[in-house]
Amino acid sequence: MVKLDIMLGFEPRVCRFESCQGHKIMNKVFFPVILIFLLSIIFVPFAAKAQGIVPCGNDTSDPCQIGDFFVMLVNIYNFITIDIAVPLAVIAIIVAAIMMMLSAGNPNLFTLGKKTLYAAIIGLVLVFCSWIIINFVVTALGYTGSWSNPF
Repeated sequence: MVKLDIMLGFEPRVCRFESCQGHKIMNKVFFPVILIFLLSIIFVPFAAKAQGIVPCGNDTSDPCQIGDFFVMLVNIYNFITIDIAVPLAVIAIIVAAIMMMLSAGNPNLFTLGKKTLYAAIIGLVLVFCSWIIINFVVTALGYTGSWSNPF
């Protein structure tokens, strides 16, 4: 394999010097920092939308009542399921599909993509099954109204 790579003009890069070790350390440090920065840019709009979770108490003419607590719980649930879980699952599905397409015969990368795809789909199913469980419990307790509209 190495002979074929050299014949095609690709020389294997072997790091034998201490200067190469610094690049490996920098990659281990800077990659998480860049990843956190990009994720924070993506999720800042979601944090801005989270400002509307508490439905009362914005001024003195609108004091909070006990019913507002339950409206806040529904708002928190909707925020977690619709605004956080669904976009994360979509991003995970896209990343898994890209890993599977770019595997190019690498069975380890293809398997990792498949596992990521299964995990994203299972997580999305669990999020929406939680709505069914909560709806069953609330209905069993005797509440007949619509407690949540997930869509």
